Amino acid sequence: MTIRVLIIDDSATMRAVLAARLSGNPDIQVVGLANNAAEGRQLIKELEPDVVTLDIEMPGMNGLDFLDKIMTLRPMPVIIVSGLTAAGSDSTARALALGAVDCYCKTDYSGAAMQDGGKLAAMVRQAAQVTVRRRAPEVHHMADPVRAISAGHGRTNTRVIAIGSSTGGVEALQVLLRNFPEDCPPTLIVQHVDARFAPAIARTLNQASPATVQLAEPDMPLKRGHIYLAPGDDRHLMVAGANTLHAKLRPGELISGHRPSVDALFASVAQRIGADAIGILLTGMGADGAKGLLAMSQAGALTIAQDEASCTVFGMPRVAISLGAAQVVAPLGRIAQHTFS
Repeated sequence: MTIRVLIIDDSATMRAVLAARLSGNPDIQVVGLANNAAEGRQLIKELEPDVVTLDIEMPGMNGLDFLDKIMTLRPMPVIIVSGLTAAGSDSTARALALGAVDCYCKTDYSGAAMQDGGKLAAMVRQAAQVTVRRRAPEVHHMADPVRAISAGHGRTNTRVIAIGSSTGGVEALQVLLRNFPEDCPPTLIVQHVDARFAPAIARTLNQASPATVQLAEPDMPLKRGHIYLAPGDDRHLMVAGANTLHAKLRPGELISGHRPSVDALFASVAQRIGADAIGILLTGMGADGAKGLLAMSQAGALTIAQDEASCTVFGMPRVAISLGAAQVVAPLGRIAQHTFS
């Protein structure tokens, strides 16, 4: 099946560069080019593309406002095309929180280089596999039914919460962390994301959460009321220590195809913390985190997977559930309730 792509960017040069980076792929067809949101809206109606690439800084309606309308009225996979300025990084983080499935850095390659080694094409192929659902208003207050595989998991001795997420994860994390208490147990997150955008994502999540969200640093003590996001810079994030816990960041081989890997984080928590921990696996493509969640469950920890209906991509949770790793399967809006009940 050919993937139909619409490119929306106010720069004619950038439209040409993006089109050139996709046109050599027989399974991808650039069906339209738009230079602003108004043109983009009309072409979306006329062409019904499978994937949209969207610039953030455009005249008239900016990319963030347009993305918000797309996700509310006509949800579809959107890849944000962003620069690496501070403002661009913050806007990209907000776009991911609004539901964009990925971000492509326009400064990775000079405008004269028409090809990028297939990076954008790979993003488009992944995005085409995503089912984007219409965003419900006040989704974090939804009282959806919960399918509990095991009961009686109320805990007062949780030392660490570990969370893994990938495609759609920034949006999901924003919803989840909004319902975390200010004095939550130390929480570590591995979210698959370009390291260059990780600081902005931490800032975006910090604005949503009552607890303090920050990037993890080597040997950083783990404190209550703090949430630590993996920097995404080719180092695995793990828990270390015994009586006094701290974050460990180390290089290493890819684990489950990723570095940082959710499996690496979960395995370290299973080994160091055992039953006094909670593991949460959110939306994402692939299987990273499934084996680690099983290790946590076998060590006595409470393990929770996001349900299919609320996932952007049900890959990682699906594999975990199939392994018997998830003791609770819950919609996104109810996971915090299970975590702190």
